[in-house]
Amino acid sequence: MSNPDSFIEEVTEEVRRDKLFAMFRKYGWIGALLVVGIVGGAAWNEYQKAQAMARAEGFGDAMLDALDQGGEAERQAAIAAIPADGTQLALRGLMQASDPATDKAVALAGLDALIADAGQPEIYRDLAQLRRVMVASADMPVADRRAALEGISAPGRAFRPLAAEQLAYLLIEEGKTDEAIAALTALMQDQDAPAGLKARAGQVITALGGALPVAADQG
Repeated sequence: MSNPDSFIEEVTEEVRRDKLFAMFRKYGWIGALLVVGIVGGAAWNEYQKAQAMARAEGFGDAMLDALDQGGEAERQAAIAAIPADGTQLALRGLMQASDPATDKAVALAGLDALIADAGQPEIYRDLAQLRRVMVASADMPVADRRAALEGISAPGRAFRPLAAEQLAYLLIEEGKTDEAIAALTALMQDQDAPAGLKARAGQVITALGGALPVAADQG
């Protein structure tokens, strides 16, 4: 029985092998196509990354060249001429509003456009909102400035400590010294507040006649 059994197993194996080859001839192109797709997709991703990197570097170089221009008007013209899309539009708008001394209205208009552009990341629109309050200053009613700052001073927002600092300055502007000292003291104890902000808060507290927090005074 061993010889017939062995023969049957060999025949069965050959039949399986023939079926496998037949299936490969019939459907093997699918596997080849998958391999080509995987390799091609990886190559395309690398190409896109390289293109994005080159585009970002070109934008950055153009921005640096524009900032090297002599006068404010020349800088503004050079920045405005830089091709941009997507988040680069936000960055270009922020740079255009970085020097509002010559044309404050144009700077504010640029910031307003960025704030209203829902397609831009929240972090850029928050920064534009903060910058707008600082550029407008007393030309913008205190109530409007407070409303704008409160929107970006909520927990989790990227510029919360900076917005809180500006809110404290509004209290000073309104003559609410004790409330301003309390707000600035809270900022000095805020773990998210950068060192420079804490230093400014301490200086203002001292100027207002307040006492520095114990930990800050000792440090």
